[in-house]
Amino acid sequence: MSALPTTISPPQRRPIRELPDELISQIAAGEVVERPASVVRELLDNALDAGAGQITVRLASGGVRLISVEDDGLGIPREELTVALRRHATSKIASLDDLETVGTMGFRGEALAAINAIAELSILSRFAGSDSAFALDGRTGELRPVARSTGTTVEVRELFFATPARRKFLKTDATELAHCIEAVRRHALARPEVGFSIWHDGKLVEQWRAAATREQRLADALSDEFVSQSVAVAREGGAVRVVGRAGIPDAARSRGDHQFFYVNGRFVRDKVLSHAVRSAYEDVLHGQRQPVYALYLEIDPSRVDVNVHPTKIEVRFRDGREVHQAVRHAVEDALAAPRANDATAPAGAPQPFFKQAPLPPNASWAQPAMDFTPRERGTGDFEAMWPQRSEQPRQVALHAAEPSAPPPWPAASAAPASFQAPSGLPLAPSPGTQSIANNDEAWPLGRALAQLQGVYILAENSQGLVIVDMHAAHERIVYERLKTQLDGAAISSQPLLIPATFAATPQEVATAEACAEVLPTLGLEITPFSARTLAVRAVPGTLADGDPVELARSVLAELGQHDASTVVQRAQNELLSTMACHGAVRANRKLTIDEMNALLRQMEATERSDQCNHGRPTWRQLSVRELDSLFMRGR
Repeated sequence: MSALPTTISPPQRRPIRELPDELISQIAAGEVVERPASVVRELLDNALDAGAGQITVRLASGGVRLISVEDDGLGIPREELTVALRRHATSKIASLDDLETVGTMGFRGEALAAINAIAELSILSRFAGSDSAFALDGRTGELRPVARSTGTTVEVRELFFATPARRKFLKTDATELAHCIEAVRRHALARPEVGFSIWHDGKLVEQWRAAATREQRLADALSDEFVSQSVAVAREGGAVRVVGRAGIPDAARSRGDHQFFYVNGRFVRDKVLSHAVRSAYEDVLHGQRQPVYALYLEIDPSRVDVNVHPTKIEVRFRDGREVHQAVRHAVEDALAAPRANDATAPAGAPQPFFKQAPLPPNASWAQPAMDFTPRERGTGDFEAMWPQRSEQPRQVALHAAEPSAPPPWPAASAAPASFQAPSGLPLAPSPGTQSIANNDEAWPLGRALAQLQGVYILAENSQGLVIVDMHAAHERIVYERLKTQLDGAAISSQPLLIPATFAATPQEVATAEACAEVLPTLGLEITPFSARTLAVRAVPGTLADGDPVELARSVLAELGQHDASTVVQRAQNELLSTMACHGAVRANRKLTIDEMNALLRQMEATERSDQCNHGRPTWRQLSVRELDSLFMRGR
């Protein structure tokens, strides 16, 4: 092994000169073409811009040996074929105004030139109304007549043959094929009216026929399960419109590989958009699970810059806060509606085992008003407000109503019982009750039957059996009420006897000064102590025993990254969530049938009641068909 040189030679003077066009194209190709899927993406953009109604993608060896994209669009005139392979040649834009209001998938005019620099490229095209088609060889420039119907076929062979080092970074053929299929899928989700088919080594591997609706394309390209386990998103306000589908929390995955976001039909990855969606799921998602969604944002092209990166997968918004709020509220509103109504049986569904006995015409059910109203002294100390019982061993027996007089099902439209924050009184029906007239309509979560081991409520609805985690359900009810009651209020603070000082970074000092009016709403008082030192003089009362310096640093870091109002709301919600957890009805607490029914009714009327504050489900449905299978009925 040769020894390293001990001295560094002085740099030699090199003249400044223009690079050859071929080298420029190869440099540009490194930004545009990362792998075969990048080529597929660029060629699909061009096909869609040409008005294609059917696109066929043919691949060989994962796209390394062959990528062919065939469309039935308008085609390219003979005299423009040779121009199409030149750098920065495009039909999409012609001026700065066009660039600022781009409405097409492609516009930079570098894709074909970049691909031609690192692969063998040919274009076969017949322009609409032309008598014949022509083929252009990208290497030689030869133009010859060929037979073809209206449209264009672009063939790319031996990808990276001119830059063999790049081939070493490619994965196996199966992996590259998977990336190519995903690239086509992303385009298919944005254009349901266009049919797509993918062939690999002569075999059809994927096909999505033209669909009449976006939901149909989502079901075809993602799965019927995605549509059935998601809710519709639709919100329009100002210059932003958000539509699509957002997966229910139960459908969340360990990886974020089912997250599709489109801006004016273009698939993008953007921190503002992803953070907005994640914020909407904060109250309902458990742990580090990743939501699934397919969302489409429509905005005036002049309000978004798509010319950020050669791959066109990144965007920049003129008003990021406006877009963030629109997306967040759109997804929040879609997730807020309780899904209990989905539990009602459709026409022709199996009938439940448990039949409700016929009731007299004048029968009525007295629904207790559950009194959990906070005391006058505030809502800060829920443990003190709730007389806890000693923990008893779980009761194995089911606590059910007496069979002699089952309470009738009240109307589904009846007013729910009043669940509020704990009052310090035992959970029991109050003397005041609300009579509800009987009719034949069933409640979505059904009628309470029994309590299992002091933890779960068993109820019967038209589909079968409903199992409810009573603590988790009541925790969400109390939490939502607290959020409504304390909306916009500041968090109470606890002054420190001796201020805690710490050496702050310039960014932390600037954030503390800029957010001087926001910090008190979080229960924090942070003031400059010197040019490079901050002093924490007050902290939230519920966190008085924590480390004030660590708390201040974390809050300032988040304020520096995100919108202040979002940070304030998140901090308030975390405190209220802790309070609601302490205030919710505890396990091993016996409830009467009336109390169970009152809890079910409040769940049906409370937003986000399908998950507790920590994202765990509050209820599950067991259909009659599932119960039949447990007992092998019908076999």
